[in-house]
Parts: sequence; structure tokens; C-alpha cells
Amino acid sequence: MAAVGDTGDATTATEPRWLDEKEQEIWRAYRQAVDLFEDALDRQLQGDAGIPHLYYGLLSRLSEAPRHRMRMTDLAVHANITRSRLSHAMTRMEKSGWIRRDTCSSDRRGQFAVLTDEGALLVRRAAPGHVDAVRRGIFDRLTPEQAARFGELCGLIAGGFRDEDDDLPWRR
Repeated sequence: MAAVGDTGDATTATEPRWLDEKEQEIWRAYRQAVDLFEDALDRQLQGDAGIPHLYYGLLSRLSEAPRHRMRMTDLAVHANITRSRLSHAMTRMEKSGWIRRDTCSSDRRGQFAVLTDEGALLVRRAAPGHVDAVRRGIFDRLTPEQAARFGELCGLIAGGFRDEDDDLPWRR
């Protein structure tokens, strides 16, 4: 049996295709960048608005939606989270007065998340600092060509999961 990191050619159906040294380097650099960037965004939003990055993402998505409302299932898809995690976040944001839930007249089981005036104010207050953190974290570090390529690569990676995986978060 191959040891972790063994890149020998002898792979069987039960053995993983181990990452070679260069792939390990790329993977670790990616993980470090994602972890550090998510932490920076979370710290910025906690400091500026007292909310985690997940909540800001949900609130800002609602702020961009027609009539500031979306079906809960659509919001889960856009946020790439489970319905259970979305429901928990919605409960906390509803208690804070940032959203409300409306029933769907065409589907009694469905619900809409609706951004309140207080939630819209929170998004407007947090947005400048958030966009500054995103700009400093990505766009100020890359040339326009690198940024375009980065976007293409991220889309390619995400698309692969969406096309191949039936166990996507919002389906759980």
C-alpha cells in the first residue's frame, strides 16, 4: 500500500491518486489564501457591523434581489449552504430585525426571506469596509489580466462541483 504522498505510478482502483510535490504546494497555497482571506473578511465585518461574513453575504444578496426578497431555497443555492444552516442564520437575523419571512402563496411549504429597512441599513453601513477588504485582498494584488484569469479559474472549479455532485449543500 502506498504511503501518504507517494506519487508512484502503481495506482489501483482502491488507492487515491496522490498529489505530487507541485500539486501539494498549489493546494496548500490555495488553502492558506482561502483561510486567511475568509478570516480577514470575517474580522472586518465583525468590527464594522458586528456580523459574520455569512450573514453579510445573505443580507447583501437580498439587497440586490427584486423587492429585496428571495425564496429561501434560492438563497441557499446562492450562498452554497445547507437549508439547515440557512434556517439557523435566518432565525438569528430575524431576531435582530434584519430580515422577515413571508409565506409563499403559490407553495404553502415555501418561504421568502425579505430584507427589512434595518437590514438594508446594516448592509449599506457594512458595504464600504467590505468592498475595501475585498479590493485589498484580491484586486489590488492582481493585474486586470490576472484577475480575469482568476475569475475564470474559480468559475471552472465551482462549475465542476455543480455539474458532478448531486449532494450539493442546498440539497441537504
